[in-house]
Amino acid sequence: MPTLLILTKDHREYHAIVEAAGLPDLKIASEPTAECEIVLGAPSLIRTALGSLPNLKWAQATWAGVEPLLDPALRRDYILTNARGVFGYLMSEYVVGYLLAHERKIFQRAQAQKNQEWDKTITGVLRGKTIGLLGVGSIGAEVARTAKFFGMKVRGYTRESELSEHVDGYYHGNGLLEFANGLDYLVSILPNTGETQSIVNAELLSALPPHAVFINVGRGSAVDEHALIEALEQDKIAGAVLDVFEEEPLPKEHPFWTTKNLLMTFHTSAPSFPADIAKIFIENYRLYIEGKPLKHQVDFERGY
Repeated sequence: MPTLLILTKDHREYHAIVEAAGLPDLKIASEPTAECEIVLGAPSLIRTALGSLPNLKWAQATWAGVEPLLDPALRRDYILTNARGVFGYLMSEYVVGYLLAHERKIFQRAQAQKNQEWDKTITGVLRGKTIGLLGVGSIGAEVARTAKFFGMKVRGYTRESELSEHVDGYYHGNGLLEFANGLDYLVSILPNTGETQSIVNAELLSALPPHAVFINVGRGSAVDEHALIEALEQDKIAGAVLDVFEEEPLPKEHPFWTTKNLLMTFHTSAPSFPADIAKIFIENYRLYIEGKPLKHQVDFERGY
């Protein structure tokens, strides 16, 4: 009988959902023990518990990113699966929300009301604008689909895949600057890998037109922070919205707090809701006991 350990701040909710699913032959443990062969939880908590789980065979992460478990010094003698397919709608709402806020000048109107100024500045529209997606996995594909609903043109920069039908043109390898040329919006949805670190650098930002807005919902490591600050302070781009950062929480002395035309949302764009994540675990558990390949397996070398 497989024994499951749940390691998350929402463990009671996860426990109730998994128990209600009536999964066959599953025992749920209350603490790490040698008999636990399955763990469901936050990667940071799983990492801490690895030493107490000698018989671990499968770990289901509640996050899409699994960086805490990718350290080469850590053991890799188990199957690691992450949460995919549940964050797309959350991310697309977030991205399009800020696109609309920018085009419709929502923050500008709010400030005008506060200042008692009658602001009749003409608004922009999303239709006809071009959005570039750095990374077009399941989340990027959902953002692309939503962008097309608003009549936007969509470009995608990926390692090699071209799976989304809503992307008008794909770019790979050395095509990064061509991809960036003429974008109205650049959105990073990249995982943290050796290939993606500081990909949003001074060269890429300089390839964008001055009216462009950058949004990062992927990983903070994808951004050269000094280059972004310079681009914003010198009006090389019009603005940026950052949900993720190289260091979290962001230190009080970090210059991002006072960088002009920069909005921060503190890693809130796509929370892990237990009801969504538990469905992934339940489906994978049924595959697990049948000896079938699990969905959303992570390649430890690639990092996703």
